[in-house]
Amino acid sequence: MDGQNSDIVIIGAGMAGLSCASALAESGLNIRLLDKGRGPGGRMAARRAEIAGEPVAFDHGAQYFTARDPNFQDAVSEWEKLGAAARWKAAGQEAWVGTPGMNGPIRAMAQPLDVRWNTRALSVSHEGEQWLIETGEERFTADIVLVAIPAEQASELLEPAAPDLSAIAAGVRSEPCWAVMAAFTSRIEIDSDATRDDGAPISWFARNSAKPYRSGGETWVLHASPARSREVLDLSKEEVAPLLLADFFRQTGIDPVTPTHLAAHRWLYAMAEAIDGDAARYDPVAGIGIAGDYLHSPRVEGAWLSGRALAEKVLGARRSG
Repeated sequence: MDGQNSDIVIIGAGMAGLSCASALAESGLNIRLLDKGRGPGGRMAARRAEIAGEPVAFDHGAQYFTARDPNFQDAVSEWEKLGAAARWKAAGQEAWVGTPGMNGPIRAMAQPLDVRWNTRALSVSHEGEQWLIETGEERFTADIVLVAIPAEQASELLEPAAPDLSAIAAGVRSEPCWAVMAAFTSRIEIDSDATRDDGAPISWFARNSAKPYRSGGETWVLHASPARSREVLDLSKEEVAPLLLADFFRQTGIDPVTPTHLAAHRWLYAMAEAIDGDAARYDPVAGIGIAGDYLHSPRVEGAWLSGRALAEKVLGARRSG
């Protein structure tokens, strides 16, 4: 089945892709986004579970974000007004979280846009004077194609069609992270709701249930350090979850407690090393570009700013003819 033609197709509906799409849509362009995920989130995803008959959501990806750039601060203020973001001082005076889950801002940004979830772009190629994006089930055409997915995935997708952009993304290295989601019947006796310890096996652990507007009982999210994640990288999630939970109890000195819920998720591209240069890259002749936190800074704000920078490059090229 052939998809409809668009002015612009954006591959990736995470923070960078949606930031770019939002800015472009304001100019009246016909934008379509394709994302392999089942719904809004990306690395700001929330994993849902039912525990003791009650729905619970874990922020198993990005834990919080900060806003320092004035334009991004304006965006965060809008999310707060929409009920999609709130401050979380446990992680710092400048820390924000999405509400009621970390994917709150992603949901808010995606709502007015044409986003095709569960749609993985398999190839990008030329078809006449347009770009052809194939997903295996549908074919999408566009005058411009923009890629806002992790660098390693962008490099592979773009290598045949845009080798120069592919090479830029290929130069990026991302650290992996195993995340563990655990629920308990009673409070874990740790005073702080959020702790970072970069030199330990569990580099971040947070009382997920202490974040604003969360439901459920005592829930925690643990992030293994890059080094520890690499040690257990190829184990199954069923093997990794109890190993990292044991690390958590050993690290905190707490007697082990049996959880009522225990799950793990592997983020292969959790933290990218940002590369020098422009915050986004765009070839106005070919009509193809890339955006992502790896081009700016490995933060939620960096992804938003990179997406906005790519939109500005596209609009600037259109204005100049």
